[in-house]
Amino acid sequence: VHKIIEDGRVSVRNIRREANDHLKKHEKEHELSEDNLRRAMDNIQEMTDDYIKELNQMQTTKEKEILE
Repeated sequence: VHKIIEDGRVSVRNIRREANDHLKKHEKEHELSEDNLRRAMDNIQEMTDDYIKELNQMQTTKEKEILE
């Protein structure tokens, strides 16, 4: 269970990195303002935190099921 959840966390973080890189590219090309870049990156971080929290809860629940 731990390995599967950790793989999920890594995947979420990779998606975050790709999204941030994509946004930075648009900012460099002047298609996105610096303020909008910061706002979008903050939103992506919030979503990342939410999904990782959900994965952690799933792990805890499944580990309890297995141990019972």
